[in-house]
Amino acid sequence: MAEYETHDFDVVIIGAGGAGLRAAIEARSMGLRTALVCKSLLGKAHTVMAEGGVAAALGNVHPEDNWKVHFRDTMRGGKMLNNWRMAQLHAQESPDRVRELEEWGALFDRTKDGLILQRDFGGHRFARLAHVGDRTGLELIRTLQQKAVADGIEVFMELKVLRLLHDANGTVSGLVGYWRPSGEFVAFTAKAVVVATGGIGKSWMYTSNSWESTGDGHAMSLWAGADLIDMECVQFHPTGMVWPLSVRGLLVTEGVRGDGGVLRNSEGNRFMFDYVPPMFKDETADSEDEADKWYDDHTAGRRPPELLPRDEVARSINSEVKAGRGSPHGGVFLDIATRRTAEDIRRRLPSMYHQFKELAGVDITTEPMEVGPTCHYVMGGVRVEADSTATTVAGLFAAGEVAGGMHGSNRLGGNSLSDLLVFGRRAGIGAGEFASGRNGPVTVDHAQIDAAIAAATAPFDREGGENPYDIQQDLQETMQSLVGIIRTGSELEEALGKIEVLEERASRVSLSGGLRYNPGWNLTTDLPSMLTISRCTAMGALNRKESRGGHTRNDYPKPEADMGTVNFVERIPDPGAAAAGVGGTPSVRSITVTPEPVPVMPDELKALFEEAS
Repeated sequence: MAEYETHDFDVVIIGAGGAGLRAAIEARSMGLRTALVCKSLLGKAHTVMAEGGVAAALGNVHPEDNWKVHFRDTMRGGKMLNNWRMAQLHAQESPDRVRELEEWGALFDRTKDGLILQRDFGGHRFARLAHVGDRTGLELIRTLQQKAVADGIEVFMELKVLRLLHDANGTVSGLVGYWRPSGEFVAFTAKAVVVATGGIGKSWMYTSNSWESTGDGHAMSLWAGADLIDMECVQFHPTGMVWPLSVRGLLVTEGVRGDGGVLRNSEGNRFMFDYVPPMFKDETADSEDEADKWYDDHTAGRRPPELLPRDEVARSINSEVKAGRGSPHGGVFLDIATRRTAEDIRRRLPSMYHQFKELAGVDITTEPMEVGPTCHYVMGGVRVEADSTATTVAGLFAAGEVAGGMHGSNRLGGNSLSDLLVFGRRAGIGAGEFASGRNGPVTVDHAQIDAAIAAATAPFDREGGENPYDIQQDLQETMQSLVGIIRTGSELEEALGKIEVLEERASRVSLSGGLRYNPGWNLTTDLPSMLTISRCTAMGALNRKESRGGHTRNDYPKPEADMGTVNFVERIPDPGAAAAGVGGTPSVRSITVTPEPVPVMPDELKALFEEAS
């Protein structure tokens, strides 16, 4: 029997980004013993990369804005694949969550009247993003952390979670992991667990995601028996840095375009006018003069095409590059210097100014930026019940990027921060109520803990096996080239074949040294999640034979009406009985993909789209 440290709580939250912190604050407010477990250091969460703002229909810049318009924008942006109830709750509750942040000490930029200032972002009908320069996510994390620590929430940093644990009835009742610095193992029992682990982007070569984003929460939930939905819907943010290669993919906030930045190809043409889809024609400017007038007087008229939803902009940039009209390093040019003064740029976009100055030697107050699409966000994720965030497994809840449904096939910029605030709070309530109703001591099967530890340490008993870094590189190249922004059926089948080979190679990884401060081992324990979620993404993409939102198929270039009515659900039919696969996980080769109907929207909400037409 392996040795390990033990802890017992009412609610354990995995992930200390915005969703995890907000869930922990809410569970703690219910008087429950609450723990926050994070893979990295507190404050290092990917939430800080959401720079441009938090979307909420406060109506401070445009009084006519309201939750119904925000809801409609979100559903249209997601190409109607969204869970309507999640989109409704999000639009209705996000203003209160932003005001709550302000009460807790967040310092938002202000209008002349002292209200929270809001900026424009792609896909939003009105200026709706409350912001702190271009460092909004950082301010959100700072505020929530301060609140969480003040509330007495226990934090376990640099702890990598390996598996979720069940009791004899199949209810999630804890987790097992290890301290990354020491390699010592630790197990938690809990009456409820919230997964808030963020995204999956590190399986692609070019990504805005940091090293933590390996899909741990998606994979652990799937292995534990939860459903995943729409994993094929991966967002490639239109504007990541493309040069130098060492920082390729580093995010360039949409706030640059919201504040007047325009996109040009190598010929100097503002090409986005050529790519406006029919559904956005009526609200998008059709000439540079009209677009410039919109920026000049900031009316709510026809918006510049640079402010189309992210999926549309990313595909347009990709098309320009493929047509040979890209920038010298394989992107396009984003220029804000011709519209804003140097003082304005440094004041409104301080992070972007310093990022390009220090990393690329570009002064964005006088020169254009070279930008291109980068893997940024996954719209698919763990299937949850909208009001409570409960998954399909008892005792397990999910919120933030790891949860699917809210954004449909494409997320609007700024909706990520309000999503994690709204559903982080609801996850805390849902998990807290579940924990409060669970009587008696919580038990877990210690054999599950021993099996997870044995699988994690097995590579040290092998000699002459695979190098985990080689597997990671081959996986990233596979996903970038075959499951990237543009996909085809033959390439997806090729990707699945390569992933299967990589899964086999991962089972033969061998390591030297010990458990302490061993980055090769840390990566090895990430590989099962990365491979599982890469398989799910490719399988979902192969089944969705259409182009919709963040998912584009060259062999099925248009949306299909029948596909727009289904979510693709992926699950392991009997995870408890499945044979051990990669790293001791349930066999991923048993994953099924099933089309299931998108929840039917009530008539009163359908009427909102008829009013706008």
